[in-house]
Amino acid sequence: MPLKDEVAALMCRVASSEVMPRFRALAADEIVEKSPGEVVTTADRESELRLSEGLAALGLGARIVGEEAASRDPSLLDKVGEGLVWLVDPLDGTANFAAGHGPFGMMVALVEDGEPIAGWMLDPQSGRMCHAERGKGATCDGVRVHARTSGSDRPVAALATQFMSAARRERVHASSRRRFAQVPIPRCAAESYPRLVLGSNDVALFQRILPWDHAPGVLFLTEAGGQATHWDRSPYRVGGEGAGLLAAADALHWRAAADLLLVPGGALIDMETRAA
Repeated sequence: MPLKDEVAALMCRVASSEVMPRFRALAADEIVEKSPGEVVTTADRESELRLSEGLAALGLGARIVGEEAASRDPSLLDKVGEGLVWLVDPLDGTANFAAGHGPFGMMVALVEDGEPIAGWMLDPQSGRMCHAERGKGATCDGVRVHARTSGSDRPVAALATQFMSAARRERVHASSRRRFAQVPIPRCAAESYPRLVLGSNDVALFQRILPWDHAPGVLFLTEAGGQATHWDRSPYRVGGEGAGLLAAADALHWRAAADLLLVPGGALIDMETRAA
């Protein structure tokens, strides 16, 4: 079985056995705050364990870096941009999941020397599987996809500004409103990137760029013909020095957003600190 199918099948099995049976069925002690404002559930932990076991069994010799393992041992992120690495987000959108609603997803990427070479994003509720391979295009449920815009008179932007100060957040949104219609973010990167490819959103902005949240999505978007760069306009790289991400369904919308939100020196407008 090709690698793309083996990983997809593994993710579907884990979603079926570890994620969906716990949806709207978590006990109080199965939801824990792992950092201020951020929760982890039993579904996250069990899903990551099963995914890590399955990926290791594929025999590629790649290091496995999962979100929950890295939360317990941040040193796992050391040199994450070197060599062959599996990145695992066992339950993206955990806060949505814990609250009993979607969207939430599962994300896996295979990265070589900081460059995503394969990525998978599963929506456990619908079964939608988005996949991409470097140089081979992007597919949704096995069908080749090309990024399309919303076609709206005012292009649609979803700006993840929740980690910014209130004043800076308002400056960013005020600038964006000059050209874009703004919509709430899904609080789930596994949903944000498909929305850019499938015609719901035209632009997305991210401040926090943990590698498991973005490596699969950036590859999916760019292989479908969209565009994503760090705020300094450099190519996205896992483990690199670039801050933030600006992503769009096509180069035209990326340039329009960059003109509004990115200053010539290579940062977000009124940038206060480098994103964590």
